[in-house]
This record gives sequence, C-alpha cells and structure tokens, in this order.
Amino acid sequence: MTLRLAAFAAGLACAFAALPARAGETLDLDDAFARVLRAHPDLREIDARRPLLAHERDQAAQRPSLRFDASLENAIGSGDLRALDGAELTLGLSSVLERGAKADARAALVQRRLDGLGNERAARRLDLLAETARRYLDALAASDQRRIALQDIRQREQAVSFARRRQQAGAAPASLVLTARAALAEAELGLDRASHQRALAVARLGALWGEREPSFELADNAPPGLPEIAPLARLEALLRDTPDLAGFTDQRRIAEARLQLARSQSRADIDWSFGVRRLQADDDIGLVAGISIPLGSRGRAAPAIRMAESELQRLSVERESASLSLYATLVEAHGRYRLARLEASRFEDDIIPALERAERDARLAFERGAAGPLEWTQLQDRIVEARMRQLASTVDGQRALIELQRLTGEPLLATPATNPGAAP
Repeated sequence: MTLRLAAFAAGLACAFAALPARAGETLDLDDAFARVLRAHPDLREIDARRPLLAHERDQAAQRPSLRFDASLENAIGSGDLRALDGAELTLGLSSVLERGAKADARAALVQRRLDGLGNERAARRLDLLAETARRYLDALAASDQRRIALQDIRQREQAVSFARRRQQAGAAPASLVLTARAALAEAELGLDRASHQRALAVARLGALWGEREPSFELADNAPPGLPEIAPLARLEALLRDTPDLAGFTDQRRIAEARLQLARSQSRADIDWSFGVRRLQADDDIGLVAGISIPLGSRGRAAPAIRMAESELQRLSVERESASLSLYATLVEAHGRYRLARLEASRFEDDIIPALERAERDARLAFERGAAGPLEWTQLQDRIVEARMRQLASTVDGQRALIELQRLTGEPLLATPATNPGAAP
C-alpha cells in the first residue's frame, strides 16, 4: 500500500509537470503534497489512535485477576456467640477460569482494529492528496484565466485605438469608440474576476496545511495538457486493490473477530475458590474449596452470535454495492477524461488557430476600411470564448484524472504530460 501511495503522489506531480523552482517562495505540487502530509491533523489523529488501541489490546489480553478472600463467621453476636469460642475464620484465594479462549478473542478483536488503521490512514492520505491536487488545479485554472483575460485586454485596447483613429478621420461615429471602450472595461472586469478567483484558490490551497496568509507563488502557470491514459479494462483491474475496497477487508476481519468473541461466550466460565478455615471452638484448621458454573451460557450467547453473523453478511452485500458504485464512478471519470481530452485537443489544434487567422484577417480589413468593426469584435469574443472552453475542458479532464488516480492509487499517464495551454 505504501508503494501504491508513493506512485499515486508521483503520478499526480508528474501530471502537473512542475516548472523549475525560481527565486523566492514558489510552490509546486510536490511541495504542496509534502506540506499537507506533514501538517494536516487528520493523519495525526489516526496516528494518535494507534497507541490507544495498543494499550486497549494489552488490557483486553489480561487474564482474570486473582482475589484474596477473608471472612469471619459466628463472632460477636448474642447468646452463645457473645464470645469468640464459636468463631470461624476463612482465608482463601478465588478467581475465574475463562473457557473458550476469551482473552485471546478480546485481544484479537482490538488487534484487528489496530491493523485496520493502516488502510484507514492510506485511504485518508489518498483523499488528502487528491484534494490537494484539485485545489492546486483550481489555482492554475484561475492563473490561466488571467492569462486569457490579459490577451483579451490587449485585443480590446487595439480595437479602442483603431476606433479612435477612425473617428478622428471622420470615418466612424463616436458610438464605435464607446462600444470598444465598453468591451475593454468588460475584459478588465474579467481580469479582476480571475485575479480574485486565483487569490481565493491559493488561500484554499494554503488552508490545507494551516497557512492563514499564503505568501507563496505557484511554480506552474497553467493546467497541464491531457495525454492518453490506460484503457478502462486495465483500470478496472486496478480497482480491485483500491483502498476503498481494502477497508471492507479490514471491516470483515473485525466482524470475524467479533463473531469469534461472541462464540467464546457460549462456553461458561468457572468461578473457583480455595482456602483454609480455622474453627475457634476446636482450634482446628480445615481446607475449603468451591466452584460455581453459570447455566444457560450457550443460550445467552446465541443472540450475539447471530448478530455477528448478520454483520458479516451485511458487509458482504455492502462491499458488493460499493464495488458497483466505484466501477460506475470509474466508468464516468474515464469517459469524462476522454471527452475532455477530445474537446481540448480540437480547440487547440483546429478551432482556436482558425479563429485567430480569421481575427487577423478581420482586423486588417477593419484597418483598411474594407469592413466594419462588428465582424472583428465578434471574432475577438469567439476567441476568448474558445480559450475559456478549452481551459474548462482541460480542467474537467484533469479533475477526472485526479479521481481516476484516487480510485486506483496508481499513476495512469501513458506519456509525459504536455502543456499546450500554458503561456509562452
């Protein structure tokens, strides 16, 4: 499980293709992973339970204590018992003889809970790594939105400049300049929105390790690309060893230990005592011994046994249901990734280049007075929309990839990640 976790973290870090560290406080995904695993209290809480369960196991394994008994009878009464001549003093030892290996069953139950902490910690660690990757991705997406907004502002500034020159030449009304300025203001609003979203995403990322006022800068500029991943059949095979299902194995072992403990209760314990008694009247000493066996232990233990057996059956059904649910999630995430990869690649290779060529032609035509501003501004809007849609597809694909890696605990990239959407 440790190797799978290390591979998972390495796969996510590889997928984001961190840039070389620059001077100052920079943070890549590996750094974020290290900070979360070092500082997040959920993992420390699980580690803190380990010594508690170890002490509980030691306590459960203890045998019944040996008791010292002393009793004085027929002394300091009325009539003939006013004197101590008829007193009887008994000294002895007593305890309980446990049958059915009850101490071993108690200790085994606690040991199963102790063993289950490993998978519980592994599953929680995977969840934390995945959440860290998601928040890091949100920050990268906001950074890329700022890049797109800056490109849009540069385009709108050109439109304002051209419109003002046309107006000064008497070839365009003042409304053309006002419209271009409004489009520029809207682009600036998009930049402000992206900057706010980035600050919020960075704050959410730093909150994972308790940083109240993040001072770091991201080492990456934009979400990575979406390379080919393993086919669904291979992922289904990896799903059988997912920590989510491994947790059911631990729960089953705990339920089996409870069943064994319930069965051990069907064998009655024997209370025994042994000692000596001194008769004051005759000055004699005699041995005393006794045993006590409760009746009906098997019947009293039967409900607990049936309950433990029912719990085992419930866990089997619950595991089957969880397996189907995980497979459905796997299929959905795999399909989302493939669709997002298709959309992002089409935008990158076909749609955006064609729109950029059309925008250049429309701009030249507008500069020469051969066309009006409407077609050019519409193409500018479409370019911004296409870049945003490409970014949304990339982010959706990366989120699906993170979910796939969380489910399987394995890096799934078939080729090194590329970053076609990054700023030059």
